[in-house]
Amino acid sequence: MNGNIASIYAQSGWILLTVLAILVLMSMMTWIIALIRCYCLWCAKRDNRAALSCFTTVENLAQLQHELAGNQSPVALLTRNALQASKLYHDKANHSLAAAMPFNQYLSSQIRNSMEQIMRRYESGLTVLASISSSAPFIGLFGTVWGIYHALINIGHTGQMSIAVVAGPIGEALVSTAIGLFAAIPALLFYNGLVRSKKNLSRDLDGFAHDLHAQLLNNEDK
Repeated sequence: MNGNIASIYAQSGWILLTVLAILVLMSMMTWIIALIRCYCLWCAKRDNRAALSCFTTVENLAQLQHELAGNQSPVALLTRNALQASKLYHDKANHSLAAAMPFNQYLSSQIRNSMEQIMRRYESGLTVLASISSSAPFIGLFGTVWGIYHALINIGHTGQMSIAVVAGPIGEALVSTAIGLFAAIPALLFYNGLVRSKKNLSRDLDGFAHDLHAQLLNNEDK
């Protein structure tokens, strides 16, 4: 079968070969991006569990900051940013306009901004997957149309319609369609799965942010 496919594309010309190269490149990009993004999300969830366990063992915020120093999870990053914001607010040398807000409002703003920055790290590659899933079928369809065009040209040159005349071009068309779908379907499935995982991670971080905000306010009152 591999020999048949090779022989089909050996006669197809540079246009169909370009279509094939684009679709193969799209398929490779899909798997590379998906594997990297899946690994990053898995690491984030694993490190989040480690960071949350620190909250049950530490005795104060200074010890918590020390325990989370090497942790790069969303929970740890948000905690460090919130602690840094709290420290900056209470710095007597800080005369910024933001520090003139009430502490509750200032802390809420800093936590919200930090959450947005952290979650942007997990959006990388999603636009590419969405673009591949939507464009690959049409690129494959272009190859299909080009194959049918070749079949019609062959019929016009020979003046007869037979399997021998149209088999090659129609084969090109079918293979291009198949490769377009092969590139698009995994991209769509990975995109939906990664978006769902990112939303779950964002909801978990949002729930933790409320607890962290309350904890820092409670520490402020003591």
